[in-house]
Amino acid sequence: MDTKLEDFKLRFAEINDAPLILELIRELADYEKMAHEVVATEEVLIESLFERKMAEVVIGEYKNTPVAFALFFHNFSTFLGRPGIYLEDLYVKPDMRGKGIGKMILAFLAKLALERNCGRLEWWCLDWNEPSIQFYKQLGAVPMDEWTVYRLHDEALAELAVKFDG
Repeated sequence: MDTKLEDFKLRFAEINDAPLILELIRELADYEKMAHEVVATEEVLIESLFERKMAEVVIGEYKNTPVAFALFFHNFSTFLGRPGIYLEDLYVKPDMRGKGIGKMILAFLAKLALERNCGRLEWWCLDWNEPSIQFYKQLGAVPMDEWTVYRLHDEALAELAVKFDG
């Protein structure tokens, strides 16, 4: 899809983009100092994104070269009674930052949310990532300071699941 940025296009990822998506995930993880947490593989991405369709990915290309991606999925607001779009990750390669690419991807997701009759576009941001926090606030995004994220994973997830079956 053409955008208002010269030489920048967006497209929905296809199954053959799995290696590219994994490469961009690893770059993002390096930036967030979390590379040790990446256990995704091309096979897992193919299954999750393209076979089970659990999330969607858009790829941003500058002069036909991939420079950014966003991975998102639908969530649901019981209070609104409508779906929302949850942006799991947005990544722009460092040498392409400051050109409006991140803003264009967020604008696309906002438009997509409206087209899909979603009530919200939401995402998380690491507390130390001050450049991103300022960027999001300039867009009109509001931090949800009164909420705390909780997570179950690994052993704690398995231990709780076992309580259901006995």
